[in-house]
Amino acid sequence: MLALVLSISSHMRVRTVIANVVVLLLYVWLFRLQRYPLAQIARDWFPQALMILAYKQMGWFAPATHTNLREHQWIVWDRLLLNDLHGRAIIESLGPILPSLLELSYALVYAVPPITMAVIYATGLRRRTDTLLTIYLLGLFLCYAQFPFWPSEPPRVVFPGEDNPTVHTALRSFNLWLVGNYGIHTSVFPSAHVSGAVAAAFGIGYLLPQRRRLVLAYFGYSVLVAIATVYGRYHYAVDAAAGFLVGVFGFVFGVWLTARADQYRARAGAAIVSMVPPTVSTKKNGSL
Repeated sequence: MLALVLSISSHMRVRTVIANVVVLLLYVWLFRLQRYPLAQIARDWFPQALMILAYKQMGWFAPATHTNLREHQWIVWDRLLLNDLHGRAIIESLGPILPSLLELSYALVYAVPPITMAVIYATGLRRRTDTLLTIYLLGLFLCYAQFPFWPSEPPRVVFPGEDNPTVHTALRSFNLWLVGNYGIHTSVFPSAHVSGAVAAAFGIGYLLPQRRRLVLAYFGYSVLVAIATVYGRYHYAVDAAAGFLVGVFGFVFGVWLTARADQYRARAGAAIVSMVPPTVSTKKNGSL
């Protein structure tokens, strides 16, 4: 939809439309095979690949140049948190321990979807994968869909050498290599890292409220991701805050959508049952 509305090159427009038509055809094919258990499982895991595709597609919307006007406004809040309020000094007060934990949390964001799906399977809630995927994908894709409207570059690019961590770890080198080689240049607002982690935490809390330690672990992890994005200069503080709000909205909207879908299925099932004529039983030889 964005490719058809926004002003992008005709080549990218055609490329985007073709890619998404292929995805829709694959879903039609999976839907036709729903009677097979393997097809049902494939449908649960298929979105894992689509998350990567959607992210790369948003890179096709990157502007030729960035004015960096927003970034100069956003950096003020980062410097308040990191410098004036001594956020960086507090994080680095224990040496490489907390910086390494934050960089690890940032790196593991890419493993959250398969790990969370595995948790749902392991706890016997595979029938609720639709709910989990709806919540998580809304939290993620609602960020992606905003990227073209907030063109921006990360602070490590716009302000090289400024406000960087003073503790450099191997995990940081890995993350810098990853975003440097596979990142996109469309926008960093809102932070999809934060929104995805927050949506996953709320999704787990909604589906597994009795697993309190697991839920707390997910929420604690989402906090670490939010801090890591700012401390590591992968995002601005406003990106993280906006990502949190999108993640919460994705949860609320996702729960509402799945509830509506359940109601629709229930009404459709009741309508089908009402259309089936009752069986007429007659007595024969003294028995029904």
